[in-house]
Amino acid sequence: MTETIASPAVRSPSAPPALGGPGLFTVLLAAALPLIDFFIVNVALPSMGADLSASESVLELVVSGYGLAYAVLLVLGGRLGDLFGRRRLFLGGMAAFGLTSLACGLAPNAWTLVAARVAQGAASAAMLPQVLATIQATTSGRRRAKAMGLYGATAGLSMVAGQILGGILVAADVAGTGWRSVFLVNVPVVVVGLVLAARTVPETRSQRPEPVDGPGTVLLALSLLTLLVPLTEGRAAGWPLWTWLSLAAFPFVAAAFYAVERRADRQGRTPLVPPSLFALVSLRRGLVLILPFSIGFSGFMFVIAVALQRGAGLGPVPAGLALAPMAAVFFCVSLAGPRLVTRYGTRVVPAGAVIQGLGVGLMALAAWRSWPDLGFVELLPGAAIAGAGQALQLPVIFRTVLSEVPTARAGVGSGVMITTQQSALALGVATLGTLFLSLVPGLGMRDALVTTLLVQLAGVVLTGLLGLRLPRTIG
Repeated sequence: MTETIASPAVRSPSAPPALGGPGLFTVLLAAALPLIDFFIVNVALPSMGADLSASESVLELVVSGYGLAYAVLLVLGGRLGDLFGRRRLFLGGMAAFGLTSLACGLAPNAWTLVAARVAQGAASAAMLPQVLATIQATTSGRRRAKAMGLYGATAGLSMVAGQILGGILVAADVAGTGWRSVFLVNVPVVVVGLVLAARTVPETRSQRPEPVDGPGTVLLALSLLTLLVPLTEGRAAGWPLWTWLSLAAFPFVAAAFYAVERRADRQGRTPLVPPSLFALVSLRRGLVLILPFSIGFSGFMFVIAVALQRGAGLGPVPAGLALAPMAAVFFCVSLAGPRLVTRYGTRVVPAGAVIQGLGVGLMALAAWRSWPDLGFVELLPGAAIAGAGQALQLPVIFRTVLSEVPTARAGVGSGVMITTQQSALALGVATLGTLFLSLVPGLGMRDALVTTLLVQLAGVVLTGLLGLRLPRTIG
């Protein structure tokens, strides 16, 4: 199935200029920041807890508060970009991200840090949907394929690099800042990004912008919160009654959200998430594929950080650098992705799943044979192979999801895709992380790690099978 493009978004009265190289670099820089910050705290949590006297449940809020605000507001951020201008929302979101990062770095206590992280997640939700929407609205053909490939490479690399960078910054203790540097480092990057964006990112917006869908926004937020809050906080809280009541309410709230959106779509209005978008086979099947991939990715990153630091006794730098082969190979292989897709189509995705599965299996074998002497050398073969497999999947999945989305709905489409990804990332930490931590007391750290990796391997198999259902070709 080939990519279809609706009438281009406009910058009245003329069409927007194409996104040039510096502009593409700028939006990709912005795309990296929120993902880096989702993972950068994993290896910094022990230092945060010691410095702020924070309990485990509060530390989990440092991670989940950011992820929840990010996931809940992403579609709204995309819609506001369509309505008021994507460049405007991009600049505002980036500035807010810098200010909230500064607030995180200067937080005097744990609860202030949690509040700043929630605000940082909201800023990310305003900024990130504009990246993909701008790419969709200002590129086409091979230029769009290349830009989407680079976006996928940036996203995957950022998730691994965030954990590595976190370890390096905490250990470096720059100017005595310790864990605070993982947030403060964003401030100069944002300043550079704002200067570049003001000069290189063109303004685009939907030709026929619709007002914000208030009922849909509220119901989507409630749907995500009733699912993600109990899953992310339940274990630390001891699974009280409210967690089960929240999970029981989720299907009813989700059904109400769908009913409201479908009615608005049939009445000719533009709902927050138009159900008609899901008539696009590429979008629907690509979103389903994002779920197991992202759940396994984030769950693995969280579990390996805990296992290497608490179980294998590694410091933050060795724990982070143990995944450096995954990041390096991911980046190199992802650059070849567009050529492979041109030749083999979306069959690259199941092939990548087979390769990733081999890598995860090798890491599980290394953990079983070498524990507790598990580090860079022992994980090297498996991490490198898994990184290659991931690089063959993620950029292609992103391209597939958005390949048929009309340019006028670029913000909505990108918001839906990133919301799915972010929700799955939060679910990965909640499900695989909870499984791992629950198994440790009974099985020990090694067997808990191996078991969790085998569960992730099952998710990789599912990703590969779902990849076979993608349209063979994409634009």
